[in-house]
Amino acid sequence: MPKLSVDGVRLYYELHGPPGAPVLVLNNGIIMNATTSWAFQTPALAKHYRVLQYDCRGQGQSDHPDIAYTMDAHAADLAGLLDALHVERAHIAGISYGGEVAQAFALQYPARTRSLILADTVSEVGPELRIVIESWLEPARRADAAGFFAATVPWNFSPAFIAANPKLLTDARARYGQLDFPAVVRLCECFLQVDFTGRLGEIKAPTCILHGELDQLKGRTYARVLHKGIPHAEMHILRGAGHASCWERAAEFNTILLGFLAKQSV
Repeated sequence: MPKLSVDGVRLYYELHGPPGAPVLVLNNGIIMNATTSWAFQTPALAKHYRVLQYDCRGQGQSDHPDIAYTMDAHAADLAGLLDALHVERAHIAGISYGGEVAQAFALQYPARTRSLILADTVSEVGPELRIVIESWLEPARRADAAGFFAATVPWNFSPAFIAANPKLLTDARARYGQLDFPAVVRLCECFLQVDFTGRLGEIKAPTCILHGELDQLKGRTYARVLHKGIPHAEMHILRGAGHASCWERAAEFNTILLGFLAKQSV
């Protein structure tokens, strides 16, 4: 599987779609990986774009260095990966944790950000969200896969989606058993430091915000903060979707995303 070393950290990546097409980077949710996080988007997106999926440090098949992670480091890693792939500018998308990485990249590398897509993400961590993440950290620090699964799944999916998709949940349970929990802890601790709200006005890239109507983890208030703070951003609420809106409303999500991207090439 392809990996590139960026500042001493080997990053796993996948490229899909026409080599000459505009590059679209997909940043993953916190405990997802390049293969699973965007599984319902890649086939549709790769018809029109050169899709770059990758695992950030601490995720999936990339290195999990035993140091504190920061959003600035994630952004620098992505910039280094783009350099290694000879990509000057790209559309930058992210869901949840990946959306926070995308914000960090857009702020650090505005000239390299063609557009920004932020799904079910935040620019700050409120007290209720902080309590939830601390409750995740308890089983993660014990490397308790079953406890971590029980603590996280109800926040990540709507009840209707959980009831209708038992196999996806079975697959997720198996994946949790393979997590590197020290890396999960570092990712969660990195997330708790997110604080971009005061800088949102600096983001000049065309921005599309997508958010699940029933997202209980990162509620719609966070989407409104992004929409208010980023100049000329557009916002779409996906009815009936929980936090993993790109899974729960995949067709609608893809339609919105492709429509937004098409406008950037006009």
